Amino acid sequence: MLSADYRMLYKVFNLFYFLARPLVKWFLHRFTNLCELQRICYGCSPGALRIRKVQNSLELSRRPRIKQMVMILNELVCQEVEEFFLREEIQTRAIGTVLQVKKINPKVHVDFPRTFGVCAEKIWSYKRLCWLVEQHRSTPYDCNDAEHETKLISLWKMLMGEENKLKGRVSDQWQDIGFQGDDPKTDFRGMGMLGLENLLYFASEYNGTARHLLSHSHHPTRGYFFAIVGINLTSMAYHLLQSGAARNHFYNQPRLTMDTFHQFYCYLYFEFDRYWVECRPKSIMDFSWVQKKFDENIGKLLSSDSCCFKMNLAVESI
Repeated sequence: MLSADYRMLYKVFNLFYFLARPLVKWFLHRFTNLCELQRICYGCSPGALRIRKVQNSLELSRRPRIKQMVMILNELVCQEVEEFFLREEIQTRAIGTVLQVKKINPKVHVDFPRTFGVCAEKIWSYKRLCWLVEQHRSTPYDCNDAEHETKLISLWKMLMGEENKLKGRVSDQWQDIGFQGDDPKTDFRGMGMLGLENLLYFASEYNGTARHLLSHSHHPTRGYFFAIVGINLTSMAYHLLQSGAARNHFYNQPRLTMDTFHQFYCYLYFEFDRYWVECRPKSIMDFSWVQKKFDENIGKLLSSDSCCFKMNLAVESI
């Protein structure tokens, strides 16, 4: 009953905020002679908090031209266009529209176009990244695609070394790097090519660390399926990105590209292995509760405005 009362109170507060927001904005504008976007850009420190507030202001705006600008950019980031063109379009369209609609003189408010432009680029770069990641996730692994097969074989070589040759494309050797069966393609069904590309990026960019973690996964009692855990972490990273739960981390990054997402994945994998070792599970049967606690810990870290995950490459024996 108490939770129902809180939900009702929350709905009432949101309704009051929605109705009172225009009046509050009008009063603050008259008092400060600054629009809401200017107050945010001047009053908030650089980083995730400022960007989130700018995004909220744009998405709640009732100005037809701003609503149209938001709609156009939302559609543009989900198209096959050159990244340079996209960045230019975000900068010119967002800044130009806001300056005109809000009647902001850039010669008087010289810092505003640059500050607001940084926020706009991060907002739509994040949306672009969500779209790009989804393209990779929705691409199924195709064993008849030479590029897909090359990436899979590269993953084997990166983790096992050139000296360990595969007996064949379909082989129980794949279980040595943590796949469930003789043909890895079946394990990629949920996350598509994104699962393979995450694993390959980790194995190539942090080869020593990845191979060390692979050795952890071979522990006789506290081992785990390296590749399967990796694909599970791809799913975790994907949902954190798409839900917006990871915005603080990504908004605090200098640039948002597919590599930024891969780096986020590598951090999650490294930290999961560290947490798994710390938990000292009795067997792989403890995987579910360890993963649940790990998810909760990462969620708490992501809630901080200053959240910015960085790889810590110190590895330990198990």
